[in-house]
Amino acid sequence: MRGLHEKILNAHKIKDQAMLVSLYTVAADLEEDTNSKCYYLTYAHIYALEMGLPVAKILSKRLRYYGRE
Repeated sequence: MRGLHEKILNAHKIKDQAMLVSLYTVAADLEEDTNSKCYYLTYAHIYALEMGLPVAKILSKRLRYYGRE
C-alpha cells in the first residue's frame, strides 16, 4: 500500500483528479476495514462528481451499500 499512497500524494501534487479517482478506488478495493474502505471510496466519489465521471454512480452505490451516503 505504501507505493499506492505515494502515487496518491503525487496525483494530489500535480492535481490529476482522474488519477485520484482511480487510485482512491484501488485503495478502497485493497482495504479490509470498512471505515478505511469508505474513506477512500468517499474521496474517489468526490473527485468523480467534480469531474462529472460516470463512475460516480458506481461509487455512490458502493457507499450506499455500507450505509455511508
